[in-house]
Amino acid sequence: MKYEAVIGLEIHCELKTKTKIFCGCATGFGAEQNTHVCPVCLGLPGVLPTVNKRVVEFGIKAGLATNCTINKYSKFDRKNYYYPDLPKNWQTSQYDLPIAEHGWVDIDVDGEKKRIRLTRIHMEEDAGKLVHSGTTIKDSATSNVDYNRTGVPLLEIVSEPDLRSAEEARAYMEKIKAIMEYIDVSNCRMEEGNLRADINVSLRPAGTKELGTRTEMKNINSFKNLEDAITSLPPKCREVFMMSYIENLPNKDISARLGISLSTVENHIYSALKQLRVALAKDKAFLLFTLLPYLGDLLRGMPD
Repeated sequence: MKYEAVIGLEIHCELKTKTKIFCGCATGFGAEQNTHVCPVCLGLPGVLPTVNKRVVEFGIKAGLATNCTINKYSKFDRKNYYYPDLPKNWQTSQYDLPIAEHGWVDIDVDGEKKRIRLTRIHMEEDAGKLVHSGTTIKDSATSNVDYNRTGVPLLEIVSEPDLRSAEEARAYMEKIKAIMEYIDVSNCRMEEGNLRADINVSLRPAGTKELGTRTEMKNINSFKNLEDAITSLPPKCREVFMMSYIENLPNKDISARLGISLSTVENHIYSALKQLRVALAKDKAFLLFTLLPYLGDLLRGMPD
């Protein structure tokens, strides 16, 4: 049985405004920690935020450039969740009445054109960031919070689940990047976090319409290893792996269906897990396109 990935992207695009979305604090990258803050972006009681006119203009430009309908009436909503770098404990975003919706862009992959639908483009504020004393949070004795990025304006560009491969996902993200740079609403410097994506992916048998279980991974900005890894497994090894972990077939049933020995089945599964773990170490986003969210516990317990 053949399978296909069903992929949608939520791209966060940082806008190149001089000030934040609801206050007059500067948005410059690389400033000393907590120097670009005020009572508004710190969410202190009694403040009265005022929306940045330029952010609205940029949202409209992005919507027009991606063939969206621009809503004449748009509003902000609260997205409630707790995180240390979110001082209000909620993010000011948009939900049912975004600035733009129902658009599309065309991408080219291997000489073939494909239209990717956009669900919406909405305006929102960015969160701050944690600065760890060590290399990672696991080896850090302390973590500080830098609120300079809090309130920096973002556009979130949400696609329909129209993508079917890592190549298409990369082509789509590159297309959005090119558009945002051309209309001059963002610098799109990925190394500074100006452009990052949340990826939603599920798997289903090819030719079917029903969506599978969705898995999300946040803040991905590299697709190189994904493209390489999709074709890294030998065809028979990949087929055995899918039958075992997606169809949940016992090894003896796989052996009977493919006409190979039971030991060969076991060897294919072990080889697939070992090779996929190497790819995973190179790029965590590979998880999504090989559907290893189903196998996380198994991989963690697998000997090196």
